[in-house]
Amino acid sequence: MESQDPKKIRPLLEPEALDRIDRAILVALQQNARLTNKELAARVGLAESSCHERVKRLVAGGALRGFHAEVDPKVLGIGLQALVAVRLSRQTNAAVASFRQAMLALNEAIAVFHVAGATDFLVQVAVRDSDELRDLILRAITARPEVVHVETSLIYEHARNAGFGAP
Repeated sequence: MESQDPKKIRPLLEPEALDRIDRAILVALQQNARLTNKELAARVGLAESSCHERVKRLVAGGALRGFHAEVDPKVLGIGLQALVAVRLSRQTNAAVASFRQAMLALNEAIAVFHVAGATDFLVQVAVRDSDELRDLILRAITARPEVVHVETSLIYEHARNAGFGAP
């Protein structure tokens, strides 16, 4: 399943519609999206057919947006990750959309966050080394006409909470 534009995602399921078992399914799939339906059903204490129907409902309702593989950056020659904080000259729909689209088109971009505060965007990037990071920022970010300020923070370590949303 491919990521969607966050503005176009309208969850059909409200938080109140999720019970303890739905939440257990979400947590289990975050920890290992490759669980078979049989393994998932056993883990959450459901019959396989009931578990399958719940997963289908969670997907259809927008609670499960996709299933992803987490790749070790080192096997791709990635030695450096950074968060690039970007401030735009104007917060217009066109400027925001244009910048978001340009960042999502970069092979080096892992994630793009449109945020509130002094920064308008945080762009997580992955590159081989500091020279490539500098070149990426100069070529693809500061050269954009809508960008007025860039601040880069190196990522030393990244950890993901695979139990997000636990009951």
